[in-house]
Amino acid sequence: MSWWTSPATETQISHGDRFWLYVVAAIIMLLLIIPTLIVIPMSFSDSQYLEFPPEQWSLRWYGEYFDSTKWMRATVTSLQVGFLTLLVATPLGTMAAYALFVSGHRFAKTIFMLLITPMIVPVILIAIGVFYAFGRMGLNNSITGLVLAHTAMATPLVMIVITAALRSYDLNQERVARSLGATRIKAFFTVTLPQIKFSVVTAGLLSFLTSFDEVIIAIFVSGGNNATLTKHMFAALRDYIDPTIAAISTIMVGVSTVLLLATQFIDRRKK
Repeated sequence: MSWWTSPATETQISHGDRFWLYVVAAIIMLLLIIPTLIVIPMSFSDSQYLEFPPEQWSLRWYGEYFDSTKWMRATVTSLQVGFLTLLVATPLGTMAAYALFVSGHRFAKTIFMLLITPMIVPVILIAIGVFYAFGRMGLNNSITGLVLAHTAMATPLVMIVITAALRSYDLNQERVARSLGATRIKAFFTVTLPQIKFSVVTAGLLSFLTSFDEVIIAIFVSGGNNATLTKHMFAALRDYIDPTIAAISTIMVGVSTVLLLATQFIDRRKK
């Protein structure tokens, strides 16, 4: 049996019947990847302008990035905000997903949909609302404000990941622990959490990436010494063409790729 006629799924649909789907998926992947493949060579150009393909290859703009106090300060801010967002969003999303999953309440699905609305509402609307709300509370241009805003964006993602993990988990194991005298909290930490820990780690990494790559809310909320890396990149692209942003983009792509591959590795280890 050749690959063309071999079944692709349990329904015996062959790879040949699904070939059109493979072609469409490949085209979509190329459209998503090509911009990245263009940016990476541009980061190694010696030109003072964004140039593709580079006429001369150089690490000049990587040196500009690492030698710049402004870029380094923004990078530290983004890493700090991303890590704090991870620490806040991961437990919040995990607790919310667990509470809604085990409650059995008839409005649990409705509440779940309300909690993930930050993923549905356009980010620009959230950014405007956060800007005016934080302005009254004095949280604009602060690390605290950024962490709170990014937590609101990352928590729904954590909830989705953890809910998917809980659906594949046998909750009877926790019930047995509780029947033997363990409290719900102790049963969760000793029985449930160890079995979904890989999903929790994955959710944490994704929440970090959500914060690290976010730009729209950062434009409204961050500023001064607490401006994020993505905000500085947007300003550099808007006000003047600085090839340093190509080098930074390449580094960010590398960081994001490593973290996403780490989540896939964790998932495979789990399986």
